[in-house]
Amino acid sequence: MRDPQDLYTVSHGALDDSNPVPVFVHALRGSLDAGHAGEMVARHLLGSMPSQRVATFEADELIDYRSRRPAMTFEDWRYTDYDEPVVALDLLRDADGDELLLLHGPEPDLQWDRFTTAVIGLIEQLGVQRTIGVHGIPMAVPHTRPISVTAHATRDELIDPQRHVMGRLQVPGNVAGLLELRLGRAGHDALGFAANVPHYLAQSEYPQAAAALVRQIAASTGLSLPTEELESAAAATAREIDEQVSASEEVGAVVHALEKQYDAFMEAAAQPNHTTLLAEPALPSADEIGAELEQFLAGLDEEDPPPQEG
Repeated sequence: MRDPQDLYTVSHGALDDSNPVPVFVHALRGSLDAGHAGEMVARHLLGSMPSQRVATFEADELIDYRSRRPAMTFEDWRYTDYDEPVVALDLLRDADGDELLLLHGPEPDLQWDRFTTAVIGLIEQLGVQRTIGVHGIPMAVPHTRPISVTAHATRDELIDPQRHVMGRLQVPGNVAGLLELRLGRAGHDALGFAANVPHYLAQSEYPQAAAALVRQIAASTGLSLPTEELESAAAATAREIDEQVSASEEVGAVVHALEKQYDAFMEAAAQPNHTTLLAEPALPSADEIGAELEQFLAGLDEEDPPPQEG
């Protein structure tokens, strides 16, 4: 393996080994992000908190341009703009002045080994104590019920005890998952939060999911993170969805069936000794969830790529 440190360029004066940053959040924009939840978290935090660039990764080493071609703007008989892919690590400060690191940008297509090694090196150099990944997953849940979040971690003590929702399940590989796995094997604390996005809204931006993820990060770290803009966008999105659902009897029937399924599960979950989602015959099995996930990922190939964050 070539030197992982050659994969990124450090901004002048950005790294200070004597000032550790305890929290590292990664929200890479990739195939596994229903509702663009993780992407929206990164965009929201960058737009609402003071930030400083720490390191920029070499996109030419990591991105397959032919598989997801960056958009170019052509006007008045000339090319005028290019959405250059940027994979970067920024230092952010919350309302109390506490710091966190945010890794954002498109998920690398290439050199996963070298990239995750480089990121772990930065995590160790910067004194990170807790690494958190965020994204969305498509689930058979209705938009009319509160957003639920599935947590996972390298140690049981890092997250609250919860129902074993999926049992053993194989999913397509992703950099965020590989980073968490390798951090755990290296003895570092790492966890992830996956917002459960209604599967019929998985291809659209769903700010409800992003707001839930920001709240989870804040609860896990004690950081003071803003959610007002996301909450406002979520309210507007909810109104638009309700209008579309009310205009279609077929869609309304599907949502109503999901509501009954969700409510039945929540009622059963409140009973003593209820520990597994898979015990409910009306709810999807692990294989069905996996098939839904595969279908979601396949559908992404037909979508235009979302805009890059800078």
